[in-house]
Amino acid sequence: MEIAFVLVIAAAIGLIIRYLVPGRESHGLLLLPATATVIATGLWAILVWLGLPFDGGWIWVISIGAATLAALLTAVLLPSARRAADERYFETARRAG
Repeated sequence: MEIAFVLVIAAAIGLIIRYLVPGRESHGLLLLPATATVIATGLWAILVWLGLPFDGGWIWVISIGAATLAALLTAVLLPSARRAADERYFETARRAG
């Protein structure tokens, strides 16, 4: 049952980060919540499998912390990478046309 809570918390964190970090026009609405959710639930399942108790504090800190970090890194790094890729594409299109 706790994994459902982790899923909802991670998705909410990803959605909040989407509106706090500039550059959201570079990605879709669900990218950051999905990224945070996948990282948190996957890591949660691995940590439970490794023996961490689901009602312990460390599993929450690790899972939610990693989800926050993943969403934040995606939000910060993706816009510049997208701009660079767009510039390369448009330069190629200009040369071809």
